[in-house]
Amino acid sequence: MALIECIPNVSEGRRDEVIARMADVVRSTGGVQLLDVSSDASHNRSVFTFAGTPDGVEQAVLALFERAVADIDLRTHRGEHPRMGAVDVVPFVPIEGVAMADCVALAKRVGATIAERLHVPVYLYEEASSNPLRKNLEDIRRGEFEGLAAKMAATGWAPDFGAAAPHPSAGASVIGARMALVAYNINLATDRLDVAKKIAAAIRHSSGGYRFVKAAGFKLEPRGIVQVSMNLTNYEKTPIFRVFETVKREAARYGVAVLESEIVGLVPSAALNAAAEFYLQIEGFKPDQVLENKLRTLNFQVSSLKSQVSKCERSALRVER
Repeated sequence: MALIECIPNVSEGRRDEVIARMADVVRSTGGVQLLDVSSDASHNRSVFTFAGTPDGVEQAVLALFERAVADIDLRTHRGEHPRMGAVDVVPFVPIEGVAMADCVALAKRVGATIAERLHVPVYLYEEASSNPLRKNLEDIRRGEFEGLAAKMAATGWAPDFGAAAPHPSAGASVIGARMALVAYNINLATDRLDVAKKIAAAIRHSSGGYRFVKAAGFKLEPRGIVQVSMNLTNYEKTPIFRVFETVKREAARYGVAVLESEIVGLVPSAALNAAAEFYLQIEGFKPDQVLENKLRTLNFQVSSLKSQVSKCERSALRVER
């Protein structure tokens, strides 16, 4: 079975009724399963995670766009997280029975439809982009909604789909294909935004840090603290525990403690297994030592055996005829 994951980031994290309506249109789409909704009022942003067949995912994204464009106006939107669109970014991730090329084709098809149907310009990013200067999300989003009109009019910044002018209220969207990443945040026990920004600069790849880390510092006003917000684009080569320990050491230089960390959306179990192995110093740890992992493996083996038996039975019946 072909299975694709989609993780749209939408510029609304405060109005529960708006978030609920967007979640409902995904749930009501055939061929997909809504797995998670994570909202943050300080960022004023929600992350929807769903998976399904290529056709189902495509229809769910189109329905989400229609709802978001109707309900979100970036002219009045305020939040800590950078954004340029009502639906800010839409990545497609190959899970099973599909290749990255299939997700690239889907990104291009959805982008063309969104631009034509809703008049929202679309930029392609990551694997879907053929322009090396427009692969990284942060490069495309730099200047945000407020600077979007001027940026789109500049040489080299016409969108991949749609007019070279933002939608009046929905801005522009970024759509692409990529491998799975971990959205990981670390909250610090201080209100010093300069500390969060210095730590983010120390760990992100673009300023000399870890190769597979994107990071920024934000203030969480309602809580009176700051956050180092990250995307770990390859959790195997730059694992969660390494990032956490580095942030903790960097914070200590400024006399600041780590308050907590959080994962936004879903995370591969392998990423958490690696953290458990590191912190517990488990010798020779294997993923199938986790009970649920072992049960899933056994269930797969039983299902496979039943399928083989069924094939043999059908073959025997054909012989008897």
